[in-house]
Amino acid sequence: MSKILLVRHGTTRLHTGNRFWGRTDIPLSNIGIKQAGQLRNRLSKEKIDAIYSSTLSRARSTAEIIASGHKPEVNACEELCECNFGYIEGLNFDEIKRLHPALAEELNNRKTVAFPGGESLEQLNARVQSFLQRLEDHKPEETILIVAHGGPLRLIICDLLGLGMEHWLKFHVDLASLSIMETYPRAAVLYLLNDVSHLNP
Repeated sequence: MSKILLVRHGTTRLHTGNRFWGRTDIPLSNIGIKQAGQLRNRLSKEKIDAIYSSTLSRARSTAEIIASGHKPEVNACEELCECNFGYIEGLNFDEIKRLHPALAEELNNRKTVAFPGGESLEQLNARVQSFLQRLEDHKPEETILIVAHGGPLRLIICDLLGLGMEHWLKFHVDLASLSIMETYPRAAVLYLLNDVSHLNP
């Protein structure tokens, strides 16, 4: 059995208006830095054997703050970066409906989507599956921390549970949230989803 800790990065300096931020490299805000510290405290008693993060600074900084209480260094992986949203990068849903109505309809269907000038859901999922192959090199008893973004984390959950990627938006992961999975040779179990109790004052 391997234990997988899934963490979404903390709040960023541009986290307003529910905008689609993908490959824009946005740093953590002061609130996000505090949230990462709260995650570090929450995970201080965990035996963490490996830490992986997206290469984008909001995830990498969150991972590095958590890692300061543990021995493993952070391994930054391109495969864990957020989806490339292409032409809609930085837009909110109302703006997408006005400027790209066909894409807004695809997003409403919540099954599969291709972002003009960016990635498709299939391409994002292929990246995630490529990353998951790395986990096969770890010993069964190890605990692995993964710090990433909403899109990749949802797909990791789907892939490990054996669900199709069309279910990706059925799982909600808040900023600075913690989810926990355990993997077995032929199955995985989701033990905790989207826990933010560590963020309470």
